Amino acid sequence: MQAADDLALLIRAAQAAGDIALQYSGPTARRWEKSGGQGPVTEADLAVNTMLETMLPAARPGYGWLSEESEDSAARLNKERVFIIDPIDGTRSFAEGSATWAHSLAVAHHGNVTAAVIFLPQRDLLYTAAKGSGAFCNGQPISVAPPSTLAMAKILTATPNLIGHHWRGGAAPDLLRSYRPSLAYRLARVAEGRYNAMLTLRQSWEWDIAAGDLILREAGGLTTNRLGAPLRFNNAVPLLDGVVAATPGTHHDLLQALDPAGPGIAGH
Repeated sequence: MQAADDLALLIRAAQAAGDIALQYSGPTARRWEKSGGQGPVTEADLAVNTMLETMLPAARPGYGWLSEESEDSAARLNKERVFIIDPIDGTRSFAEGSATWAHSLAVAHHGNVTAAVIFLPQRDLLYTAAKGSGAFCNGQPISVAPPSTLAMAKILTATPNLIGHHWRGGAAPDLLRSYRPSLAYRLARVAEGRYNAMLTLRQSWEWDIAAGDLILREAGGLTTNRLGAPLRFNNAVPLLDGVVAATPGTHHDLLQALDPAGPGIAGH
């Protein structure tokens, strides 16, 4: 019941986030580069974050808070449940005027995501999941693609992930590679069966992954880090050691092909 109630709250919040973000034109929105090479942020990101940081903790005062655009606090580590938020995932895409960016909202309970929303307002796509209740897009059930050989599997990943030193034998297998600018959207596309896997081998921020982790698992997929370990959220340093997210067979094949001693530092 708690997961369902949290999901209803996240859906309302994501729709409100879309209303705010669409008030801005990406190419004309004020934009800054974050320190430490962490990429761009726009005034739309900050406006959405301000609204969410007001709305969500007010509705769930006992929950912790982790957001890309908020100063982090160790206080969240002592909370049973925590919001994990990316106000706009795909900020660079948003700033360039593309429609492929998303609001990514999740609740994690003791490190496991229990409610999740990925909303692409300019594509009218609302992906949702509550733990144990399946995954949906715009209210319709979704599920991962049928089994496939690795050679025929369609993989969402960036080119640097195919550099040989990540793979056994020093070369990546032949893969049907595509790319989308939002990690959350990539996970959602696998969940709805359009692709067989999403792969990123660099350290990944929790807010990029949390919502898609649950949506894909509820759709019948598997998610682990690049070494095959389950994903855990609300870590002291909110980074994951890469992500392998796929249909069960493709997930197995990718882990068998990856070199566990690889550096895991490719661009995502």
